[in-house]
Amino acid sequence: MIYLNIGSNLPSTYGNRLNNIKKAIFYLKKSGVNILKTSSFYETPSYPNKKNPKFINISIKIKYDFNYTSLFKIIKLIEKKMGRTKSIKNSPRVCDIDIIDFNKIVVNNINVTLPHPRLHIRNFVLFPLYEIEPNWTHPIFNKKIGILLSNLSNISRMEITRLKKDDIII
Repeated sequence: MIYLNIGSNLPSTYGNRLNNIKKAIFYLKKSGVNILKTSSFYETPSYPNKKNPKFINISIKIKYDFNYTSLFKIIKLIEKKMGRTKSIKNSPRVCDIDIIDFNKIVVNNINVTLPHPRLHIRNFVLFPLYEIEPNWTHPIFNKKIGILLSNLSNISRMEITRLKKDDIII
């Protein structure tokens, strides 16, 4: 299976952070990506600079009939269409779409690293992914997601909030 993580911590012409994620999902569908499952929305402080606006993230399980290279190209086009511009690493952004796992393929080249190289230490990836796929296993470490979650620091586990529909700030 294929898993993506979508995040936003800046408003755009599409609206707030939540609207940005919904629009990114719309564009993925329009590009031939079949959305099978979506997690709840999760809010976390911005990393590494917690003074930046908070992020909202979601994980999605998808079916895609082509290779990871073509999916990567689609993702980059969507991010650009959404208003993302090249900037300093980890800076605030309208839309960030990452391939977390592409059918357990392991790749490390100039454009793509699969699975995502830091997924195992990111609360905003692990919590939503666990929600939609509690039996997922890391393709390289061969560890179940529950173990990866338990390895997070207490601070990292405390800093994430699963948003209820009533909590989502428009």
